[in-house]
Amino acid sequence: LFTALVLAFLIAPILAVMPLSFNAEPYFSYPMPGLSLQWYRDFFTNERWIGSLFLSLKLAVTVTLLATMLGTMAALGLARAKLPFRTVIFGLLLLPMIVPVIIVAVAVFMFYGYLNLIGTFTGLVLAHTALATPFVVITVTSTLTGFDWTLQRAAQGLGATPAFTFQKVILPLIIPGVVTGALFAFVTSFDEVVVALFLASAEQRTLPKQMFSGIREQISPTITAAATFQVVLSICLLVGTELLRRRSERLRGISS
Repeated sequence: LFTALVLAFLIAPILAVMPLSFNAEPYFSYPMPGLSLQWYRDFFTNERWIGSLFLSLKLAVTVTLLATMLGTMAALGLARAKLPFRTVIFGLLLLPMIVPVIIVAVAVFMFYGYLNLIGTFTGLVLAHTALATPFVVITVTSTLTGFDWTLQRAAQGLGATPAFTFQKVILPLIIPGVVTGALFAFVTSFDEVVVALFLASAEQRTLPKQMFSGIREQISPTITAAATFQVVLSICLLVGTELLRRRSERLRGISS
């Protein structure tokens, strides 16, 4: 009961915002005088909003590909029992997740100043990749916990190359963890606002940055439509993650 009350306390503000996205009047108030889709129409037709949405999607997809590749390789390396300084390396990989994001943003901003990466798409991709990679490392490492490495040795004993062994033996068994990590990486990049505020130029407005700027400059109910879109997208990704988790458990049961 206590847990349910805590969850209700955390979710209630989100549930309160979502109906306001259908308000017919440009006010954040209850009761609503009528229902309308005008704010969703503005969100999907306004050049500034749709441009920020496409930039966030482009950035999130790029970051997801890089973070998934780097995180999976790191997890495979950490799975080796004889890897020296394994605990130290694992801790360093998780630092972007542990350190407050405002500290990461300030440090990256100062570092990018020497490299002239502030205000560039490449700079945003690298910064978001650093924030998203730990999620991939954790999920793939968790999947590799019950992995039977004798399958790899058997494939190599039959003459398979390391690349072929990874593609045909290892990857099919760890794919739920890889995809789950990719989903977390996508959400991390898509919802990130602090680093974008520090590193993005005036023309580079990601969706979270556009929402933040809209709250400060001009409060519009279109923000509630954008927030509802993000919530629905996150729910869909979490449902997909749960389905993958259950599939991973079934695969482990079969392999064991």
